[in-house]
Amino acid sequence: MRIAVIGSGYVGLVSAVCFAEIGHDVVSVDNDSAKIAALERGEVPIHEHHPPELLKRHRGGRLRFSTSIDKSVKDVDAVFITVGTPQSETGEADLSFVEAVAYEIAAAIERPTLIVEKSTVPVRTCDSLRKTLLLNGAKSGTFSVASNPEFLREGTAVLDFLYPDRIVVGVDDETSAKIMQEIYAPLTTGSYYSNKDAIKFDGPTAPKARIIVTNAKSAELIKHASNAFLAMKISFINAVANISEAVGADITQVCAGIGSDTRIGSKFLNAGIGYGGSCFPKDVQAFHAVAMQCGYDFGLLTEVMQINEEQRRRFLKKVRSALWTLRGKQLGVLGLAFKGDTDDIRESPAIAIIEALLKEGCSVKVFDPAATSRAKETLPQKGVTYANDPYDAATGSDALLILTEWKEFAQLDLAKLHAGLKYPIVLDGRNLYRPEQMAAAGLIYHSIGRASGVPEHMAGVLDRTHSGVDGTPVTSTRRQ
Repeated sequence: MRIAVIGSGYVGLVSAVCFAEIGHDVVSVDNDSAKIAALERGEVPIHEHHPPELLKRHRGGRLRFSTSIDKSVKDVDAVFITVGTPQSETGEADLSFVEAVAYEIAAAIERPTLIVEKSTVPVRTCDSLRKTLLLNGAKSGTFSVASNPEFLREGTAVLDFLYPDRIVVGVDDETSAKIMQEIYAPLTTGSYYSNKDAIKFDGPTAPKARIIVTNAKSAELIKHASNAFLAMKISFINAVANISEAVGADITQVCAGIGSDTRIGSKFLNAGIGYGGSCFPKDVQAFHAVAMQCGYDFGLLTEVMQINEEQRRRFLKKVRSALWTLRGKQLGVLGLAFKGDTDDIRESPAIAIIEALLKEGCSVKVFDPAATSRAKETLPQKGVTYANDPYDAATGSDALLILTEWKEFAQLDLAKLHAGLKYPIVLDGRNLYRPEQMAAAGLIYHSIGRASGVPEHMAGVLDRTHSGVDGTPVTSTRRQ
């Protein structure tokens, strides 16, 4: 089929290359001429696995680029809207970019066209989109509107698109349902997976992707409810981690026990410094705003957001307790992105913690495998230096903070790390190591929801029978 994808950001670019990969003729549209020129040269503006490969494979063939909505939508079967929906000052999703695109589409379409909202939008957006198209010149009967929410995780977005848990399609007429089913047929029939050149996935997958067809309002609600539920799981386990610290339990063991229940599952039960990124904070707030507009006080979402903010404050308290005073201290920091395998720093807990430390008079030496260039656009110049690798960040630092769960941060040479630090103190906001492992390496180790690890030779100062940071029990190498 012929498809236009408007917006070449994270969702738009991944969708465009993946639609081309499964056999459609795609035009990716963006009003940023510099970005379009870069894509035409084969340059990928996001840190993500597989888009460079797919761009190379389809650019100039099934995939082309344009800055003109007018020219791009005239002869296509479907238009996917993937522009940004940032959070407004009131907490609601700002739909002005979606509306602006609708204006242009209305003036351009000349043949029956399906307009699909793929951006994350609140319920009833399809109704507003349909109304806007009619008011701006689109003739009734020449278009239909559908919802197709995305469930892409940064770092694995292409695999999530091609090997989805489910494809949700929200339609209000049979014609739209038929078109959407045809678009995704290579995945739902399994024909794509038999292609020898298909992108491979090592995990467990069904031979055919599952498609769920709903009405438009249900599809819109599914997206916000899904993200809110995942954010709730993160905040819940962080609250449990705080109790674990207080009573001397181990949150890793608690998570294993909880996650083994198939009704609950182990995903998103990782205690840490809270969620961030471009989706969860914005979507939880937007969903809360939708509930308020409907006259329902969704207090549970309020608690989810408050726990997330509190988790960062609790980690800062750990840092203060471990170092006694902060002013004048140099801290090594590992991680800037909101999660591993991405360069995205939007709403990153790591960035928020660094900014708070700078305000308290610290200097920081930071390292991230992918997000440094983006962080330089956000963090102040004063007090921040950028390291070449994790060991460079640790060298001469009063303590080392682990703030992002990059895989390479979980495989460090602990002896080399210890040798570089001024004081052998590590505060791990992502629980990448076992306390006894760090203690055996001679490091004083503080994490989330677990006993602190203390080397045996320091047990007389921080004995396991006494409290460590934040009243956390202490474990030493003598317990092994």
